[in-house]
Amino acid sequence: MVAEQLSSDASLDVAEDAMGSKHARLLSGLNDAQVAAVTAPIGRVVVLAGAGSGKTRVLSRRIAWRIVTGQVDPNRVLTVTFTRKAAAELRSRQRSLNVRDQVPAGTFHSLALGQLRQRWTERGTIAPTVLSNKIGFLARLLPSSSNRNAAELAAEIDWARARLIEPAEYGKQAERSGRRPSLGSDDLAELMVRYQKEKRRRRMVDYDDLLTLAIRDIEDDPAYAAALRWRHRHFFVDEFQDVNPLQHKLLLTWLGDRDDVFIVGDPNQAIYSWNGAEPSLLQDLADDAANTMIRLGENYRSTPEILRVSGAVLGRDPKLSANRPNGPNPTITVYPNDEAEAEGIAQRLRHCHSVQDPWSDQAVLVRTNAQLVLIEQALKSWHIPCEVRSGPGPLGSPQVKDALKRLGQHGVDLVSALEQLDEELNVDLTALSSTAAERHTNLLALSRIIHEYISVDQRPNGPGLVAWLATINKGDAHSDGDAVSLATFHSAKGLEWPVVHVAGMEDGFCPIAYAETDDQLAEEQRLIYVALTRAEQELHLTWAKKRTFANNTMERDASPFLAAIDQRIKGLGPSQQAEVDWQAHIAHSRRRLNPTGQPAASPQTPVQKDTLAELRSWRSRKARAARVPVHVIATDQVLQTIAENRPSTEAQLATISGMRPSKLTRFGPEILAILAR
Repeated sequence: MVAEQLSSDASLDVAEDAMGSKHARLLSGLNDAQVAAVTAPIGRVVVLAGAGSGKTRVLSRRIAWRIVTGQVDPNRVLTVTFTRKAAAELRSRQRSLNVRDQVPAGTFHSLALGQLRQRWTERGTIAPTVLSNKIGFLARLLPSSSNRNAAELAAEIDWARARLIEPAEYGKQAERSGRRPSLGSDDLAELMVRYQKEKRRRRMVDYDDLLTLAIRDIEDDPAYAAALRWRHRHFFVDEFQDVNPLQHKLLLTWLGDRDDVFIVGDPNQAIYSWNGAEPSLLQDLADDAANTMIRLGENYRSTPEILRVSGAVLGRDPKLSANRPNGPNPTITVYPNDEAEAEGIAQRLRHCHSVQDPWSDQAVLVRTNAQLVLIEQALKSWHIPCEVRSGPGPLGSPQVKDALKRLGQHGVDLVSALEQLDEELNVDLTALSSTAAERHTNLLALSRIIHEYISVDQRPNGPGLVAWLATINKGDAHSDGDAVSLATFHSAKGLEWPVVHVAGMEDGFCPIAYAETDDQLAEEQRLIYVALTRAEQELHLTWAKKRTFANNTMERDASPFLAAIDQRIKGLGPSQQAEVDWQAHIAHSRRRLNPTGQPAASPQTPVQKDTLAELRSWRSRKARAARVPVHVIATDQVLQTIAENRPSTEAQLATISGMRPSKLTRFGPEILAILAR
């Protein structure tokens, strides 16, 4: 949430002279540009609201201003948002402003459905069934022998519908946009036609149909159109940079020949064109001289250092000035491999955590869901509470669930199945569509998990894999609301944290491997910019020189955007690190690291060093035999703790963080034998 700003005396004076103290309250705390947006004359008003510039605040105040000043009837207002959460936030803002009449707010789809349901009721028409499982519906239209991914094809059809692309034009438009579905263009166009026919035959509609039917009803019935436009006369649209052509057409259909619309968005945060959004729609409106255009240029979220570094990614000036005091310079850290990166992030998270700074003040952001698996494991081994904010995560994705259903059965040769999976995953990511690439990364995460399971089970099998997954998840740290957020760049949009760690800043992630066209690469720039501008006080970037995909370890290069970021950091001057209460920080860290209150281990003795060396040698042998990375057997932190504490029984070994029951059973006797020597 954008921090409340100090009241502007000039704004208050103008407001009190013009409207009195009641109306002045709505302008309190706003800067000049925000006041101009809230009080702009009626017409087509376009507000370019940069990251952290108070977009939601201005939108809610604009609605309240129009109502309180008598310019609109709240029953004739329609507010369009892109998520239910955003709609709820707007309603909450309205209540906090003591606006008596709550205006309707919803997504394009929910508002279209409400319009259609009222229409069907008035005409006595039985409402069609809204299709809830599009992927399953499409899968039944594919040949039984087909190995095509229905989720990918559903996403491709959604993209075409959002862009108003007819089946006959699909091939040409897909090629122009650099899309490569697994099904040929002609076959996909035919599938689009069959999909529409089958829905009509079953009297079903999908979410895109809601928009097209709402448009059709208005265009085909002038009397109905006039009544609807009389009912909804004043429009407010949030996050306009994410509007796709189909949604834009519905908005224009709602408006008719009127121009009472207030639009808010940021071209620099347009990150959904892969899904059909058209970022140029907002810029075209801003460039239209017939519209009132206002730019919000003060950022109330991030320090000047974070803003300067974030702007370097865009390669142009985002026209934002920081309203916060200086803070520490952002950092870039390179690690030898992805395991070391995950461990390093865990260490920095703990360093940034203190009595005054809860875990929930921090987030780790990545480009793909699959990257979260290794980081989540590292955080749990360090007993750092965390929660994934990117939906169910890779292991909860449909393709991974389907794979686990097959692999978890009795009689499955898990080793052979894993070898086959790894072979299937050994493909060029640049040859995949965005949906296929996301599916690929989710299955890579599954492959990594199965490799770890096979390394700890002498007789791996399907049911054993399922039981093992339940075991490793059983001991997860409970956050109780105080947890580090793990999220993808996309899911982090609209959120913010005091401390943000951006992991995997490598070529192949940033930009993503399948981004080839100029438009795709430009969107990757904006996506990284969105990730970096989630940070309020501290920003830490990391990447790894080597990364393991399935069972293949690959050399990695730094993201091409890191050079500009590094150059900008070097030009910032000395870091303005805020003072830390180190006594409280150290005491709190000691309590977390040693909750039993037992005396801390002394510095390493020669015996401990020899023990650690032997444990590492043993780990290397086990990893080579199982063909897995060494961290799968045991992390450096686990071996270090074992060498320092020298447990002599399995019960004592079980108290070591990171020694899960499965690892204790598989490796416990060997570790204790090493210690006994």
